[in-house]
Amino acid sequence: MQQSLNKKISGVYAITPDEPVNFTLVEKVIIKYEINIIQYRRKTTDEKVKYTEAKKLQQLCTLHNTLFIINDDINLTEKIGADGVHLGKSDGSVVNARERLGEKAIIGASCYNDIGLAIRAEQCGASYVAFGSLFSSNTKPNAQHCSLDVITKARQLLSIPIVGIGGIDFKNSNKVFDAGCNAAAMLSYLFK
Repeated sequence: MQQSLNKKISGVYAITPDEPVNFTLVEKVIIKYEINIIQYRRKTTDEKVKYTEAKKLQQLCTLHNTLFIINDDINLTEKIGADGVHLGKSDGSVVNARERLGEKAIIGASCYNDIGLAIRAEQCGASYVAFGSLFSSNTKPNAQHCSLDVITKARQLLSIPIVGIGGIDFKNSNKVFDAGCNAAAMLSYLFK
C-alpha cells in the first residue's frame, strides 16, 4: 500500500483557496495539471456549506481518480469518507486521526521546518509530512521559512512521502523536487 500511496502523493498537490469553491475551475486544474491529490481548505464557513462543498469536490475527485484530502477537520473527513485529512500543529493528533479514520486513511502532518516533528509524525502513523514555507507565500505571508536543505536532510531520514508547500509555482518546483519532495503543494498559482 505504501508504494501505491507514494505514487499518488507525487507531482502537484493542489490546495483549494479559502473561498467558495469554483468547481469548474477545480476540474480544469485537475485535468490540465494531472492532479493526483487535492486538499479542500476552507476555514471560514458554516458546517453545512463545508459538507456540501466537500461532498461535491469528493465526487469530482472520484471521477478523475484524484485523492481527496480535507484540511484540519477530522470530523468532516469521517462524515463524508474522504481519502484522508491534513493536520496542522493544533488540529489534533495523528494517532487520534488514525484511530478514528482507520488504517486506510491518508493522514498528512504539517512539520513546518522541524525534522523532529516529521520523524514523530511518521512514527505515529502519518502517511506523509509537509514542510514549508519553502518560498515567500501570498497565502501565508507570515509562515515560518523552511530551507530546501531541511527537505534534503528529511528525505534521508523518512520513508513516507514529503510535500513541499509555500510559494511554489512551475518556475521553482524543480528545486522542490530536486531537494527531495515527492509532491509540491500549490494554491495561488493554480487557482488565483
